[in-house]
Order: sequence, then C-alpha cells, then structure tokens
Amino acid sequence: MAVLSAGLVLYRRTSAGDVELLIAHMGGPFWARKDEGAWSFPKGVVEPGEKPLDAARRELTEELGVPAPPGPFVPLGEVRQSGKTVVAWAVEADLDPADVVPGTFELEWPPRSGRTEAFPEVDRVAWVGPDDAVRLLVKAQRGFVPRLLDVVRLG
Repeated sequence: MAVLSAGLVLYRRTSAGDVELLIAHMGGPFWARKDEGAWSFPKGVVEPGEKPLDAARRELTEELGVPAPPGPFVPLGEVRQSGKTVVAWAVEADLDPADVVPGTFELEWPPRSGRTEAFPEVDRVAWVGPDDAVRLLVKAQRGFVPRLLDVVRLG
C-alpha cells in the first residue's frame, strides 16, 4: 500500500499585500549544512483510519509544537515525493516563529555507532515569499506554491 502524507501550507498576507508562506528547515544531521531543497511544509504520515486533514493538523502540532490554525482549510491537491503521496491544504495564519517548539525524532548517530541521539524534527521555520519558497523547498513540494497562489488570488 502506498504511503500517504498530509500537511498544511500556512500563508499570510503582508501589510504591502504580498503573500508569505511558512516553511520549516528539516532537522537532523543529514540536513544541517543544506539550505536549498532542505525545507518543507509541516507534514507527516496519515495513520490507518485517520482522515488526511486530521493527520495534517496533528503533524503541524507535532512538528512545530503549536496548535494548528482553525481554518478554513483549502485543498491544494497532491504531489509525489520520494515514493509517497503528499496531500496538502492551505490555511491562512500568522504564526510567530519564536513560538515554535519542535518535536524530536531519534536516530542512530553517527551511523553504525550503536548510539541513539534525539534531533529536532525541524531546526527553524521562516516566513518567505513564493520565489524563495520555490527555491528552498524540497523539489516535490514546490508544486504546492503556484496552487496556493491561485487559492489566494481567487479567495
């Protein structure tokens, strides 16, 4: 069975009328020295019996340590990423990056050392414009950016 991940694409409008997207730099040693292509929208695996939107809201809370915005949630469709399907929703919010308290994951580090170490799921978040989002996001998730811009223009 194919793996399904779900996430939220938070956006806000600036006082100048521009749109910014909240992106998260992936935590852990593999991403520590990377920037372009090392950012993601908060997302994660949909558990058996869980609705994808519920999973997206849960994952945002787990990864960022803050409650998911109340909505409304606008579907952005899906993309394929590393052999899984990622489905996302846009939601307007104005989260303060200083409020983020990331969840952690455990990993054997260094590899084959027998030692397990905890790492933050994300090591920082930032509000960025659409062009920077496309440059910084992992390649598969870049497809959500023009879809979000269509939602904002039509909304």
